[in-house]
Amino acid sequence: MDDTQPSPGQSAVAPAGLPRRLAAIAYDGLLLAGVLFGATALALGVAVAMVGGEAFKAHNPLTGNPFFSTYLLLVCFFFYGGFWIHGGQTLGMRAWRLRLQRRDGRGIDWRQALLRFLIGGLWLAPTAYLHRVLDVGVGLSLIFGLGSLLLLLALHLPDWFSDSELVVLPKP
Repeated sequence: MDDTQPSPGQSAVAPAGLPRRLAAIAYDGLLLAGVLFGATALALGVAVAMVGGEAFKAHNPLTGNPFFSTYLLLVCFFFYGGFWIHGGQTLGMRAWRLRLQRRDGRGIDWRQALLRFLIGGLWLAPTAYLHRVLDVGVGLSLIFGLGSLLLLLALHLPDWFSDSELVVLPKP
């Protein structure tokens, strides 16, 4: 399907509700965990090949490395962005019959995907701040972070900032 054309049956789509959004996020989160596991294994393999096994055992060059963190962040962005740009659906979105599109029904571009990714990831900021800076426990930090995620989704902030919408597709 050409992402620049309006989707067929555009008038039959409805905005996605919060439970469906959360279900797709949970599904995609599991898939992303597997992708990040593979990306980390690749980085570890490259690090061992570059510094040698004994040097790696003495000091893991990936621990606290900002380049490694950036690499993982880029993997996350290209995981979501790639699906959003090509077809408007991640696998979790496909399972829950959701589609990401512009308000006119066309597919989104990379700029919109980046805005959506950054705004959607804002819930991680208070979680990390509470845990790392204020030394709050992991559980309480995650509860506060999930509350922030619910607020972001309830207000449709990723949709609003990226000028896109998440819609429920009709049953086939």
